[in-house]
Amino acid sequence: MIIRRLAEGTINRIAAGEVVERPASAVKELVENAIDAGASEIDVTIQEGGKTLISVVDDGMGMSPEELELAVERHATSKLPQRADGEDDLFSIASFGFRGEALPSIGAVSKLSITSRPEGGEPWAMRVEGGAKQGPEPASGAKGTRIEVRDLFYATPARLKFLKSERAETTAVSDQIKRLAMSNPTVGFTLRSGDRTLVGLPRESGDFFDARLKRLAAIMGRDFGENAMKIDAEREGVRLTGYAGVPTFNRGNAQAQYLFVNGRPVRDKLVVGAVRGAYADFLARDRHPVVALFVEIDPKDVDVNVHPAKTEVRFKDAALVRGLIVGALRHALAEAGHRASTSVADAALGAFRTEGAGNYAYQQDYSRRPSYSPGLAEAARDFYAPQESIPGLSEVSGRADFTPVTPATLEAPLRDYPLGVARGQVHETYIVAQTADGIVLVDQHAAHERLVYERMKSALSAKGVARQVLLIPEVIELEESSAERLLARAEQLAELGLVIEPFGPGALVVREMPALLGDANIKGLVQDLADDLVEFEEGLSLKERLEDVCSTMACHGSVRAGRRLTGDEMNALLREMERTPHSGQCNHGRPTYVELKLADIEKLFGRR
Repeated sequence: MIIRRLAEGTINRIAAGEVVERPASAVKELVENAIDAGASEIDVTIQEGGKTLISVVDDGMGMSPEELELAVERHATSKLPQRADGEDDLFSIASFGFRGEALPSIGAVSKLSITSRPEGGEPWAMRVEGGAKQGPEPASGAKGTRIEVRDLFYATPARLKFLKSERAETTAVSDQIKRLAMSNPTVGFTLRSGDRTLVGLPRESGDFFDARLKRLAAIMGRDFGENAMKIDAEREGVRLTGYAGVPTFNRGNAQAQYLFVNGRPVRDKLVVGAVRGAYADFLARDRHPVVALFVEIDPKDVDVNVHPAKTEVRFKDAALVRGLIVGALRHALAEAGHRASTSVADAALGAFRTEGAGNYAYQQDYSRRPSYSPGLAEAARDFYAPQESIPGLSEVSGRADFTPVTPATLEAPLRDYPLGVARGQVHETYIVAQTADGIVLVDQHAAHERLVYERMKSALSAKGVARQVLLIPEVIELEESSAERLLARAEQLAELGLVIEPFGPGALVVREMPALLGDANIKGLVQDLADDLVEFEEGLSLKERLEDVCSTMACHGSVRAGRRLTGDEMNALLREMERTPHSGQCNHGRPTYVELKLADIEKLFGRR
């Protein structure tokens, strides 16, 4: 075979395939250009999922005819700063675009027309059809830029054939618009598909955090706005802001976890691992929190030039960013105290109104409990000192010979008790408490389980994890890269009770194990840890297994459902919940209580 140069048209179409994978990719590039141009309103219209028409209209700074002509040339951009020596500075990228590939790539595979008018100038138009350029020529139009993309991929039929259904492509376009809108609350966004308005987001004003929360609530749902915890933390010049949902406000997948780096929406495994680690002992493994996090970092400390689509980044100090995310989320969770999701009450009221039709949002199977070694009690004897019972609560014996007693007097006004004062017990399982403006229903077992678990965590933190020395150290062979990753974290693993040492290329030896794990599968645990480091850049398996064991021990050491409690015991449990962080959910993310406002109860009976 003879080596030859590809035709210019072929080169452009190959390049276009890297940047414009589907209609949503084209929309993303065009909307980012509008944001970079300082637009305050961006209107997007699509037809047939963007296959036949994509129209993006903005009120940004516009372009002169000379700039228009240059804009459709490959590698021409106004966004990449130059250094003093005349070289382009790829380490100080402060805009969305910088490659100069979007418009020429789109023009190479479609019929592209651009009409633009700068401030104080005249409107001009430029056309590109399958890579062939026409113009610029005089036109008519308001200040800003209007771009129309017709018959996307007509010049590359193979790519057109592999597009998904109109509905799927429309959903992808909508998702891109929403992601960009999250990080730009002061910009108005509209998306129309035919005669339908799919996205209508007006410009938000006011305080920075208030504006962002309003925009996030408009996109992620009103419930998120009501159940979000504010995040604002900074470490070594890196700032993290945003909002995260309380643990009881969760989802069945991680699709509602958003990360933005210097305003750019990205998908990064770092945030998945960091979020999972922060919420590890608040949610079951098949439940995922809802978060929108914004990282502001010096452009020199992050590489956005990883992929033409610019959805991936590399941090100069990934550990710093990961630690900042985990620390900020844990601080917010601690600040949340015993707060539970308001959607729990909404779901409960909905269940009442439909006479228990089965639409309760938290009807999940939490009956499966992690198993542990029969010798666990002996192995864990030194793990923590025997826990004192909650003041006023009898020993956890399972006895059922108590008679509920309603308190006759209150030590303080009702408003001083966030979870109210106990008035009775229902089915020997649920505590009914009266608050200043409603009632609270508490699952006594789930609540006490969380309280015991938090005490165990405190003891673990104070005394450390008890280790057991293996009589015969176990040698485990792994891929050399996996072994190196684990050995690099040896100090952190030792703090959790796992002591490992190198044992030649691609192998390590385990000398000590956490006593809590009993007769665990050591090889399987180490392999899981290695897999975690590849997927999440964090060894979560060991911590999660320890938490599973603690959770199981807390479950078996808690007040059981079906146990009758006295009024004093019920009130003691409520007061302890108020003092204990994270008591709004059990160890699996299930709510420990439901609060119903008096106004909502009155509506059930038609009193309002």
